[in-house]
Amino acid sequence: MTTDEQPPLRPETRAITAGRAENDSALAPILWATSTFSAPDLDEGGRLATASRPTRFYSPRYGNPTVRAFEDAVAELEGAGAALAFGSGMGAISSVVLALCSTGDHVVVQRQLFQSSVLLFTGVCPRFGIDVTVVDGTDSDAVAAAVEPGRTVLLFVETPANPVLQLVDLAAVGAITGPVKVVDSTFAGPLVQRPLEHGFDLVVHSATKGLAGHNDATLGVAAGAPDLIDWIWRYSTVHGAAASPFDAMNGLRGLRTLAVRLRQQTETAQRLAEELEDHPAVARVHYPGLDSHPQRDLAKRQMALSGGVLSAELAGGVDAVRHLASRLRVARLAPSLGGPETLVTHPATTTAVGLLPEERAAVGVSDGLIRVSCGLEHADDVIADILGALPRP
Repeated sequence: MTTDEQPPLRPETRAITAGRAENDSALAPILWATSTFSAPDLDEGGRLATASRPTRFYSPRYGNPTVRAFEDAVAELEGAGAALAFGSGMGAISSVVLALCSTGDHVVVQRQLFQSSVLLFTGVCPRFGIDVTVVDGTDSDAVAAAVEPGRTVLLFVETPANPVLQLVDLAAVGAITGPVKVVDSTFAGPLVQRPLEHGFDLVVHSATKGLAGHNDATLGVAAGAPDLIDWIWRYSTVHGAAASPFDAMNGLRGLRTLAVRLRQQTETAQRLAEELEDHPAVARVHYPGLDSHPQRDLAKRQMALSGGVLSAELAGGVDAVRHLASRLRVARLAPSLGGPETLVTHPATTTAVGLLPEERAAVGVSDGLIRVSCGLEHADDVIADILGALPRP
C-alpha cells in the first residue's frame, strides 16, 4: 500500500459516514419537510418533470433530499450502486415485483416468507396473470430446478426467513442465471450479510425494523444497480409508496447506531436462545447461532452475526403462550422487531393470522411458536423476564 492509498472503511464506520452529501456542516440529517419545490421557470420545471429521480421537484412521487440521503447510506452499506426508499417494506417489495413482472411472466419464490409476501405472491400476482412457483428455499437445487430459462423473470427469497429463521444459501442461489434475483434481508441487514456480493441483483428491507431501529419510522428500501433502481423508480412514481422525509431522517439516525445496537441484540439473543434450549417448557429453539440449528454451518459462512431475533416452540402450545404473555414485565407483546424494546410476537395470532392453517404450517408457524426480538435492555433482565414467565413443568 502506498502512502496515498487508504484502506477501505469497515461497514460499522460507513454506517456513520454514509448519506451526508446534503448535510453541509450539519452532523445530524437535514429534514427537507416540503412536499413540493418551486421552479425558476417553465424550462427548468419541464426538465425536472422528465428527469430521473429529481430530489427537488415533487417529494410524494419523484424524490426528496432527505430521502435520497437515506437511500445513499443504505446503498453504500449494501455495496450497491443505488437504492430507492419506500413508505414501507411491503411498499418496496410490491413495487419491485410489479415493476418487473407482467402478465404471462413466471416467478419463483420460496415457501418460507413473511405473511404479506406470501399473500402478494399467491393472491395478488395470479390476479394479474403472473405465474408463481413456490419452492423450499432451504433446498438450493429445488430453487434452481424451478427456474424456467427464458420465462422466469423474478426469483425472490428471504433469509433468515420470518419467523423460524430458515436460511437460503446466498452463494448457491445467487449463482442461478436468468431471472432478476431479489432477497428480503430484513432479519439480517447489511452488517450481517451482503447478498449483492453473492450474485443477487436486488436486496430489500423493511427498514421499519432493524435499520431504523427505534420503532418510530415506517420505511422500505431496495438496493441494486443504478439502471435497475431507475427502472423500478419509474414504476414507483405511479405506485404511490413514497417514503416520508421525516421517516427517512429517522432511518438515517438509526443507521448511525446500527452496529452497536446489533451487537448487543445479538449477544442477548444468543444467551436467551441457549437458556431456552435447556428449558423443559420449550420444545425447540430456532436461532442461527445455536449448534442445533440445522443450517449452522451455512450461517457461519454467510452471516457475520447471528442477529437479534429468535423463535421458540413452547411445549404447551397456545395455552403456554398465553401464560407467558400474561407474566412478562420487561418484554412487550408487539408485532415488530429490531427496536430498542424486547418484543415477543405470537405469529399465529398476529403476523401470520392471514394465512390458512396449512399455509402457516408450511412456513413453520405452530400455535405454540413465539418470536422474540431482543432489544437493548440488560441481557440479564430480558432472560430473567422471559424464563420467569414460562410455565413451570
